[in-house]
Amino acid sequence: MATRWLEKIWFDKPRYDEAERCFYERMNGPSQPTQPVGATSILQDIARARENIQKSLAGSSSGGSVADQGELVSRIKSLELENQSLHKVVDDLRAALSKLECRVAVLEKAPAPAPQKTSVPVKEEEEEEEEEEEENDDIDLFDSDEDEDEEAEKLKEQRLKEYAEKKAKKPAIIAKSSILLDVKPWDDETDMVKLEECVRSIQADGLLWGTSKLVPVGYGIKKLQIACVVEDDKVGTDMLEEEITKFEDCVQSVDVAAFNKI
Repeated sequence: MATRWLEKIWFDKPRYDEAERCFYERMNGPSQPTQPVGATSILQDIARARENIQKSLAGSSSGGSVADQGELVSRIKSLELENQSLHKVVDDLRAALSKLECRVAVLEKAPAPAPQKTSVPVKEEEEEEEEEEEENDDIDLFDSDEDEDEEAEKLKEQRLKEYAEKKAKKPAIIAKSSILLDVKPWDDETDMVKLEECVRSIQADGLLWGTSKLVPVGYGIKKLQIACVVEDDKVGTDMLEEEITKFEDCVQSVDVAAFNKI
Protein backbone atom coordinates (compact mmCIF):
# COMPACT_ATOMS: atom_id res chain seq x y z
CA MET A 1 0.00 0.00 0.00
CA ALA A 2 2.84 2.37 0.83
CA THR A 3 4.55 1.53 -2.48
CA ARG A 4 1.43 2.40 -4.43
CA TRP A 5 1.15 5.69 -2.58
CA LEU A 6 4.81 6.58 -3.35
CA GLU A 7 4.36 5.77 -7.04
CA LYS A 8 1.27 7.94 -7.13
CA ILE A 9 3.08 10.82 -5.48
CA TRP A 10 5.97 10.45 -7.97
CA PHE A 11 3.80 10.48 -11.06
CA ASP A 12 1.62 13.34 -9.75
CA LYS A 13 4.56 15.42 -8.69
CA PRO A 14 4.22 17.99 -11.53
CA ARG A 15 0.62 18.60 -10.55
CA TYR A 16 1.51 19.10 -6.89
CA ASP A 17 4.41 21.38 -7.85
CA GLU A 18 2.06 23.49 -9.93
CA ALA A 19 -0.46 23.70 -7.07
CA GLU A 20 2.33 24.70 -4.70
CA ARG A 21 3.50 27.41 -7.06
CA CYS A 22 0.00 28.84 -7.38
CA PHE A 23 -0.38 28.87 -3.60
CA TYR A 24 2.80 30.85 -3.09
CA GLU A 25 1.84 33.25 -5.87
CA ARG A 26 -1.43 34.01 -4.09
CA MET A 27 0.42 34.50 -0.86
CA ASN A 28 3.34 36.58 -2.18
CA GLY A 29 1.99 38.12 -5.36
CA PRO A 30 2.98 37.31 -8.93
CA SER A 31 6.60 36.14 -9.20
CA GLN A 32 9.10 36.35 -12.08
CA PRO A 33 8.19 34.16 -15.03
CA THR A 34 9.76 30.80 -14.66
CA GLN A 35 10.14 27.91 -16.98
CA PRO A 36 7.45 25.26 -16.99
CA VAL A 37 8.05 22.22 -14.91
CA GLY A 38 8.07 19.96 -17.93
CA ALA A 39 10.71 22.11 -19.60
CA THR A 40 12.82 22.03 -16.46
CA SER A 41 12.77 18.27 -16.37
CA ILE A 42 13.71 18.13 -20.04
CA LEU A 43 16.63 20.50 -19.44
CA GLN A 44 17.78 18.36 -16.57
CA ASP A 45 17.62 15.27 -18.73
CA ILE A 46 19.63 17.06 -21.43
CA ALA A 47 22.27 18.17 -18.94
CA ARG A 48 22.48 14.65 -17.56
CA ALA A 49 22.87 13.25 -21.09
CA ARG A 50 25.64 15.77 -21.85
CA GLU A 51 27.45 14.79 -18.71
CA ASN A 52 27.25 11.10 -19.64
CA ILE A 53 28.53 11.83 -23.16
CA GLN A 54 31.47 13.85 -21.79
CA LYS A 55 32.30 11.04 -19.38
CA SER A 56 32.17 8.45 -22.16
CA LEU A 57 34.38 10.58 -24.42
CA ALA A 58 36.86 11.15 -21.63
CA GLY A 59 36.95 7.43 -20.90
CA SER A 60 37.43 6.52 -24.57
CA SER A 61 40.17 9.13 -25.02
CA SER A 62 42.00 7.98 -21.91
CA GLY A 63 41.62 4.35 -22.91
CA GLY A 64 43.08 4.88 -26.42
CA SER A 65 46.66 3.85 -26.93
CA VAL A 66 49.45 6.21 -27.96
CA ALA A 67 50.41 3.84 -30.77
CA ASP A 68 47.02 4.28 -32.43
CA GLN A 69 47.38 8.05 -32.27
CA GLY A 70 50.88 7.84 -33.78
CA GLU A 71 49.62 5.61 -36.57
CA LEU A 72 46.83 8.06 -37.32
CA VAL A 73 49.28 10.97 -37.45
CA SER A 74 51.64 9.05 -39.73
CA ARG A 75 48.80 8.12 -42.10
CA ILE A 76 47.71 11.75 -42.27
CA LYS A 77 51.28 12.83 -43.10
CA SER A 78 51.63 10.15 -45.78
CA LEU A 79 48.34 11.25 -47.35
CA GLU A 80 49.55 14.85 -47.39
CA LEU A 81 52.82 13.83 -49.09
CA GLU A 82 50.95 11.74 -51.64
CA ASN A 83 48.64 14.66 -52.32
CA GLN A 84 51.63 16.95 -52.91
CA SER A 85 53.25 14.44 -55.30
CA LEU A 86 49.98 14.10 -57.23
CA HIS A 87 49.77 17.87 -57.55
CA LYS A 88 53.32 17.91 -58.92
CA VAL A 89 52.55 15.17 -61.47
CA VAL A 90 49.45 17.04 -62.62
CA ASP A 91 51.47 20.25 -63.05
CA ASP A 92 54.14 18.40 -65.08
CA LEU A 93 51.49 16.86 -67.32
CA ARG A 94 49.91 20.26 -67.89
CA ALA A 95 53.29 21.76 -68.82
CA ALA A 96 54.06 18.89 -71.24
CA LEU A 97 50.60 19.23 -72.82
CA SER A 98 51.07 22.96 -73.32
CA LYS A 99 54.48 22.38 -74.98
CA LEU A 100 52.97 19.74 -77.26
CA GLU A 101 50.17 22.09 -78.27
CA CYS A 102 52.72 24.81 -79.09
CA ARG A 103 54.74 22.40 -81.26
CA VAL A 104 51.62 21.23 -83.12
CA ALA A 105 50.62 24.85 -83.75
CA VAL A 106 54.10 25.64 -85.11
CA LEU A 107 54.05 22.58 -87.38
CA GLU A 108 50.62 23.49 -88.71
CA LYS A 109 51.80 27.02 -89.54
CA ALA A 110 55.11 25.86 -91.08
CA PRO A 111 55.27 26.07 -94.92
CA ALA A 112 55.43 22.93 -97.03
CA PRO A 113 58.97 21.65 -97.75
CA ALA A 114 60.45 22.74 -101.04
CA PRO A 115 60.89 20.04 -103.67
CA GLN A 116 64.30 18.42 -103.72
CA LYS A 117 66.63 19.54 -106.43
CA THR A 118 67.61 16.94 -108.94
CA SER A 119 71.21 16.01 -109.39
CA VAL A 120 73.40 17.55 -112.05
CA PRO A 121 73.43 14.48 -114.37
CA VAL A 122 69.62 14.50 -114.50
CA LYS A 123 69.63 18.20 -115.43
CA GLU A 124 72.16 17.51 -118.16
CA GLU A 125 70.03 14.71 -119.53
CA GLU A 126 66.94 16.97 -119.52
CA GLU A 127 68.87 19.71 -121.37
CA GLU A 128 70.07 17.19 -123.94
CA GLU A 129 66.53 15.93 -124.45
CA GLU A 130 65.29 19.50 -124.91
CA GLU A 131 68.02 20.16 -127.49
CA GLU A 132 67.11 16.98 -129.33
CA GLU A 133 63.44 17.97 -129.34
CA GLU A 134 64.32 21.41 -130.73
CA GLU A 135 66.42 19.80 -133.43
CA ASN A 136 63.63 17.38 -134.22
CA ASP A 137 61.24 20.31 -134.49
CA ASP A 138 63.57 21.99 -136.96
CA ILE A 139 63.60 18.86 -139.14
CA ASP A 140 60.30 18.17 -140.78
CA LEU A 141 60.39 14.52 -141.82
CA PHE A 142 56.82 14.53 -143.04
CA ASP A 143 56.86 17.52 -145.40
CA SER A 144 54.14 16.81 -147.93
CA ASP A 145 54.41 19.96 -149.98
CA GLU A 146 53.48 19.20 -153.53
CA ASP A 147 55.79 21.95 -154.83
CA GLU A 148 58.87 20.43 -153.14
CA ASP A 149 61.83 20.57 -155.46
CA GLU A 150 65.23 18.98 -155.52
CA GLU A 151 66.88 21.76 -153.51
CA ALA A 152 64.49 21.19 -150.60
CA GLU A 153 65.22 17.46 -150.66
CA LYS A 154 68.96 18.09 -150.67
CA LEU A 155 68.59 20.51 -147.75
CA LYS A 156 66.56 17.94 -145.83
CA GLU A 157 69.13 15.20 -146.47
CA GLN A 158 71.90 17.51 -145.36
CA ARG A 159 70.09 18.32 -142.11
CA LEU A 160 69.42 14.65 -141.45
CA LYS A 161 73.09 13.85 -141.99
CA GLU A 162 74.17 16.64 -139.63
CA TYR A 163 71.73 15.46 -137.01
CA ALA A 164 72.97 11.86 -137.28
CA GLU A 165 76.60 12.98 -136.95
CA LYS A 166 75.83 15.13 -133.92
CA LYS A 167 73.92 12.27 -132.34
CA ALA A 168 76.84 9.89 -132.93
CA LYS A 169 79.30 12.29 -131.24
CA LYS A 170 77.41 12.29 -127.94
CA PRO A 171 78.94 9.79 -125.48
CA ALA A 172 76.59 7.03 -124.40
CA ILE A 173 75.94 6.64 -120.67
CA ILE A 174 77.45 3.35 -119.45
CA ALA A 175 75.79 1.69 -116.45
CA LYS A 176 78.36 0.31 -114.01
CA SER A 177 78.22 -1.53 -110.69
CA SER A 178 80.60 -2.14 -107.80
CA ILE A 179 80.62 -5.76 -106.57
CA LEU A 180 82.26 -7.22 -103.45
CA LEU A 181 82.84 -10.99 -103.64
CA ASP A 182 83.59 -13.51 -100.86
CA VAL A 183 85.69 -16.40 -102.19
CA LYS A 184 85.92 -19.29 -99.71
CA PRO A 185 88.65 -21.96 -99.85
CA TRP A 186 88.29 -25.64 -98.97
CA ASP A 187 90.43 -25.62 -95.82
CA ASP A 188 93.20 -23.79 -93.95
CA GLU A 189 95.87 -25.46 -96.11
CA THR A 190 94.73 -23.73 -99.31
CA ASP A 191 97.28 -21.30 -100.74
CA MET A 192 95.40 -18.00 -100.59
CA VAL A 193 98.00 -16.19 -102.72
CA LYS A 194 97.48 -18.70 -105.51
CA LEU A 195 93.70 -18.45 -105.06
CA GLU A 196 93.81 -14.65 -105.51
CA GLU A 197 96.01 -15.03 -108.59
CA CYS A 198 93.46 -17.41 -110.07
CA VAL A 199 90.63 -14.98 -109.44
CA ARG A 200 92.50 -12.00 -110.92
CA SER A 201 93.42 -14.07 -113.95
CA ILE A 202 89.78 -13.82 -115.09
CA GLN A 203 89.70 -11.03 -117.68
CA ALA A 204 86.72 -9.75 -119.64
CA ASP A 205 85.61 -6.61 -121.43
CA GLY A 206 83.96 -4.34 -118.86
CA LEU A 207 85.63 -6.02 -115.83
CA LEU A 208 88.11 -4.25 -113.56
CA TRP A 209 89.47 -5.91 -110.39
CA GLY A 210 90.01 -3.77 -107.28
CA THR A 211 91.42 -4.20 -103.77
CA SER A 212 91.32 -7.42 -101.79
CA LYS A 213 91.90 -8.69 -98.25
CA LEU A 214 91.81 -11.91 -96.23
CA VAL A 215 89.01 -12.16 -93.66
CA PRO A 216 89.12 -14.82 -90.86
CA VAL A 217 86.22 -17.28 -90.96
CA GLY A 218 87.06 -19.69 -88.14
CA TYR A 219 89.30 -22.64 -87.25
CA GLY A 220 92.24 -20.95 -88.99
CA ILE A 221 90.39 -20.65 -92.31
CA LYS A 222 90.38 -17.29 -94.12
CA LYS A 223 88.29 -16.17 -97.08
CA LEU A 224 89.32 -13.84 -99.90
CA GLN A 225 87.23 -10.68 -100.10
CA ILE A 226 87.86 -8.94 -103.42
CA ALA A 227 86.18 -5.96 -105.09
CA CYS A 228 85.58 -5.29 -108.77
CA VAL A 229 83.81 -2.81 -111.06
CA VAL A 230 81.78 -4.14 -113.99
CA GLU A 231 79.73 -2.78 -116.83
CA ASP A 232 76.20 -4.04 -116.37
CA ASP A 233 75.63 -4.75 -120.07
CA LYS A 234 78.80 -6.85 -120.40
CA VAL A 235 79.52 -8.58 -117.07
CA GLY A 236 77.14 -9.98 -114.44
CA THR A 237 77.43 -11.75 -111.07
CA ASP A 238 76.44 -15.10 -112.56
CA MET A 239 79.31 -14.92 -115.04
CA LEU A 240 81.80 -14.04 -112.26
CA GLU A 241 80.63 -16.88 -110.00
CA GLU A 242 80.77 -19.36 -112.86
CA GLU A 243 84.30 -18.34 -113.87
CA ILE A 244 85.69 -18.32 -110.31
CA THR A 245 84.21 -21.70 -109.34
CA LYS A 246 86.03 -23.25 -112.28
CA PHE A 247 89.12 -23.21 -110.04
CA GLU A 248 87.63 -26.06 -108.05
CA ASP A 249 90.96 -27.15 -106.56
CA CYS A 250 91.15 -23.91 -104.54
CA VAL A 251 87.64 -22.48 -104.46
CA GLN A 252 84.81 -24.00 -102.46
CA SER A 253 82.13 -21.32 -103.05
CA VAL A 254 81.57 -17.69 -104.10
CA ASP A 255 79.11 -15.29 -102.50
CA VAL A 256 78.14 -11.69 -103.36
CA ALA A 257 78.81 -9.68 -100.19
CA ALA A 258 77.77 -6.28 -101.61
CA PHE A 259 76.33 -4.91 -104.86
CA ASN A 260 76.06 -1.17 -105.55
CA LYS A 261 75.18 0.82 -108.66
CA ILE A 262 77.67 3.51 -109.67
